[in-house]
Amino acid sequence: MPPKQIRPKSLADYLEVLSKIGFEAGLSRRVVEAKWGDIQRAFHGFDPEKVARMTPRAVDKLLGDERVIRSRGKIEATIENAETMLELDEEYGGFRRYLRAHDDFESRVKDLRKRFKYLGDHGAYRFLWTVGEDVPSYEEWAKSRGLERPRTSGRGGAAFRSDD
Repeated sequence: MPPKQIRPKSLADYLEVLSKIGFEAGLSRRVVEAKWGDIQRAFHGFDPEKVARMTPRAVDKLLGDERVIRSRGKIEATIENAETMLELDEEYGGFRRYLRAHDDFESRVKDLRKRFKYLGDHGAYRFLWTVGEDVPSYEEWAKSRGLERPRTSGRGGAAFRSDD
C-alpha cells in the first residue's frame, strides 16, 4: 500500500514526512505508527524552528521516554534535518522552490540524500512522492535500480511494495 500523499501547507508538513521515513529506517511501520502521536508531540508538531532549537538536554530527555523511539541517531537527525530545511527554505525562498530547483528527478534525489540524514534512495523517492512532487512510476524507478518488479496496489499511480 503506498503512503498517503499530502499537499504540504508548511515546512512542518515536509519535516514530518521526512522524519517519519527516517524513524521507519530499520523498523516496522507498525512500530512507528503506534508511537507516532507521541513522536509528533515530542517534536512540537514538527515545527522546524522549534525542532531546530532542541538542545542536547532535550535529546537526553527523549532517550528516556518510552513513548517515543529512543534512537539518539534518529532524534539528532530530525533536529539536523529541521536546521537544513530552514536553511534551504531561506536560501531558495521556499522549500518547494528548493525541491524544484534541480534539473531532473535523479539530481533532486542525489541532493536530498546528501543534505538530509536517514534518507536513502528509496526514502527520497517516497518523500518526493508523498509530498506530491513529480517522480517516475515506482516500476520505472525500481527497474532503473535493478530491483525486482514490485507488486502493485492495483489502484493506479505509483506502486509500492507491501514492505515499504
